[in-house]
Amino acid sequence: MYVVLLTYTAPLQEIDYTLPDHAEWLARQYEHNYLLTSGRRDMHLGEVMLVRQMPRLKLDAILASDPLAIHHLAHYEVVEFSATRTAPEMRSLNEALAR
Repeated sequence: MYVVLLTYTAPLQEIDYTLPDHAEWLARQYEHNYLLTSGRRDMHLGEVMLVRQMPRLKLDAILASDPLAIHHLAHYEVVEFSATRTAPEMRSLNEALAR
């Protein structure tokens, strides 16, 4: 799994202009079943996304297709991790427990 920390690198006016396209991009990622959850960070610093396990190069390509990335309005920090414990509500999402 991955945690993606998206940090805005442009003024909020520019970000706000691109957010409708970004929202459509997010919807497509959910349709493809790549994202588990996403949401805004406090103080409108950016966003956090929890992404299913996939090859890292595939994730990089997906993130590069985000309108915020295309317009150079955000920086993405990707943290890969293997969940070793999971709340009961999320156990079906934990690939390590599903094996």
